[in-house]
Amino acid sequence: MARTATKLLEVDGLAVRFHTDRGVVPAVDGVSFDVAEGETLAIVGESGSGKSVTAMSILRLIQRPAGEIAGGRVMFEGRDLLQLPERQMQEIRGDRIAMISQEPMSSLNPALTIGLQVGEPLNRHRGMPWPDALQVAGTMLRKVHIPGAASRVRAYPHEFSGGMRQRAMIAMALTCTPRLIIADEPTTALDVTVQAQILELLKQLTREAGSAMILITHDLGVVARYADRVCVMYAGRVVESGPALEIYEDPRHPYTMGLMASVPRLDDAGRQRLVPIEGQPPDLANMPPGCAFAPRCRFVTDRCRQERPALLSVGDQHMKACFADVAQPT
Repeated sequence: MARTATKLLEVDGLAVRFHTDRGVVPAVDGVSFDVAEGETLAIVGESGSGKSVTAMSILRLIQRPAGEIAGGRVMFEGRDLLQLPERQMQEIRGDRIAMISQEPMSSLNPALTIGLQVGEPLNRHRGMPWPDALQVAGTMLRKVHIPGAASRVRAYPHEFSGGMRQRAMIAMALTCTPRLIIADEPTTALDVTVQAQILELLKQLTREAGSAMILITHDLGVVARYADRVCVMYAGRVVESGPALEIYEDPRHPYTMGLMASVPRLDDAGRQRLVPIEGQPPDLANMPPGCAFAPRCRFVTDRCRQERPALLSVGDQHMKACFADVAQPT
């Protein structure tokens, strides 16, 4: 089925590198994707694949001089965010684009009350007086199911549990009804029951607000339940992308197939053993020629070791960066 919604965000050829003692590290290497209005795009991959760096780059939060956005475009509402003055970016962050970080324990300011932090975007971006902003903060805390929200606005982060702090981060992100929410591992370090509650809540609230969402995760179960489309990243590049259902039913890149084979399935009932992906991700400071996944790939050929495959279409909205013509066994 063709996508008809308007593209809200278009990332084209994004490149990010870090200058280290070992040389220049290409953390993100020519990443391209788009997000439509009201859509949830999941970006998945192992640790170090470039997921979080990609998200930080969209908001231009890469710290210089060690980090550098070396190329590409990030088009949002018709403007290239990489070309905007910093003052305009400050107006966009927290207003038009909001981010939920993966560490609520360290992302909240321990010296400020929860109400001040949740209400700050309204005071900063809408010019709302603090008494009104605090009242809205209480309303937002109720929306994210914080018990006793009216009094909790005066509480400090250390008085909240991990799940409550994550809910407060969601409330803060949604306060200004942003067009795009970037959720970077939003359920890290939370127990499974709380994870499900928070993800359901996040999906519900973004749907009510009509916001698009980029969900960064390594949990394929989360992707299957909440994402419309998927980008699979490996060694700083997108190696496969497409509709979530199609990626699950017919993964076409060996890395994606390996990720699927390493996750237990409820409909398998333990009849098949999990198959790990052998080897380790490459050293980004010393990348091999050709395909970065070649040393770990069971379909590798001489061409894979010499040439880097481009991301090409293998079906309607489905793309992969692989020379091999492989498909998931039925």
